[in-house]
Amino acid sequence: TAVVVHTDMERTGTFECSDPLLQRFHENVVWGMRGNFLDVPTDCPQRDERLGWTGDLQVFAPTATFLYDVDGFLADWLDDLRAEQLPDGTVPSVIPVVPGLPLPPGGAAAWGDAATVVPLELLRRYADVGRLEAQMESMRAWVDRVAERAGTDRIWSGDFQFGDWLDPSAPVDRPWQGRTDASLVATAYLARSAWLVARAASALGRSELAGRYDGLAAEVAAAFRREFLTPAGRLMSDSATAYALALAFDLVTEPGERRAVGRNLVRITREQLHTITTGFVGTPLVLPALTEIGAVDHAYRLMLQTELPSWLYAVTMGATTVWERWDSLLPDGTVNGSGMTSFNHYAFGSAAQWLHESVAGLSSGAPGMRRLVVRPRPGGGLTTAGATLLTPYGTAESSWRLEEDLLVMGVVVPPNATAEVHLPWSDEVVEVASGRHEWRGPAGAR
Repeated sequence: TAVVVHTDMERTGTFECSDPLLQRFHENVVWGMRGNFLDVPTDCPQRDERLGWTGDLQVFAPTATFLYDVDGFLADWLDDLRAEQLPDGTVPSVIPVVPGLPLPPGGAAAWGDAATVVPLELLRRYADVGRLEAQMESMRAWVDRVAERAGTDRIWSGDFQFGDWLDPSAPVDRPWQGRTDASLVATAYLARSAWLVARAASALGRSELAGRYDGLAAEVAAAFRREFLTPAGRLMSDSATAYALALAFDLVTEPGERRAVGRNLVRITREQLHTITTGFVGTPLVLPALTEIGAVDHAYRLMLQTELPSWLYAVTMGATTVWERWDSLLPDGTVNGSGMTSFNHYAFGSAAQWLHESVAGLSSGAPGMRRLVVRPRPGGGLTTAGATLLTPYGTAESSWRLEEDLLVMGVVVPPNATAEVHLPWSDEVVEVASGRHEWRGPAGAR
């Protein structure tokens, strides 16, 4: 027998669909979160680690805030982050810090950026302006520290980085050496975090500060393009993670360049036969990036792949949580002998947010979910999909189902909230107030 132990959290979000493997994957994400949210958001609950790695939480935070009410839990962890942050702004890669643990002395991209990502996530989900105010100086200190390391050319290079950690192509004993150049990842995150600080300053009514960090973000994005992007739309690291970063973080905005970057992301996805080529950094971004450029069919094929490496490979091997490595259990049933293998790591479970926001179509349009954006993307052979979310205003819901040649779409908007609804069969956008709404349109029209 076993007793499940985790911090007392209210379940707020659900997802259901007609594909049993995809449904099982989502349940594995939920179980992985439950096992790891015990006072501290740990990387894994079962081996000689159980530490608050910042990179794991940074990529998983949007999924976590959907599945459970973690406002207080993450606010408490951010207090620890602020207390452990060094006077020069460096954010340790593990919070709380464990004395004697060897960590990058100057912090690491995507890990230290939890300082900027998590507070904005709490604002998006809970309208937690007080927490944003409490973290503002910490956010600025981290970005200022990284900007100093990047120097006048605005390219963060020369320091050790975790990079796109556990990219499946990385050597077993060097999981930081994946396909994507570490300085590309680091520079992309500097641009993103500067932009997030600007958004935080705007939310707090500090327009001058917002302008300063918007300017920094623009400088870094320009440096990113100058250093890593060719005129033909190829990135120095010809990898899915590199292209997903450029698209998801809006580092490439000129329409022609953006189309070229999108084509290259699709090309790599197709060349790799819709198997996974991303690590901790790229995995949360690749599905949304494919969807944003209109390659929804490729996103579904990537998500529904069962060959190794893929999200559903672990499900076919009997997984009940999300694994640390794509091949923690090898096809012959033996355990990966790398010496760093966990069967409960939630980082790759960050893909569940794509299920919530793109498959079911339920996302936030304003802090605290007072305004919803409902935009489902049916596909992948699914016949039904839906999500519910307990917001501060009540339960919101988005669902769709196929009825022969019709697509039936349902939306529930809680009291005192509104929704922007994108109908899947057309370009029509409908504004609705609280209540239950339903639309019917031709299946497969787009």
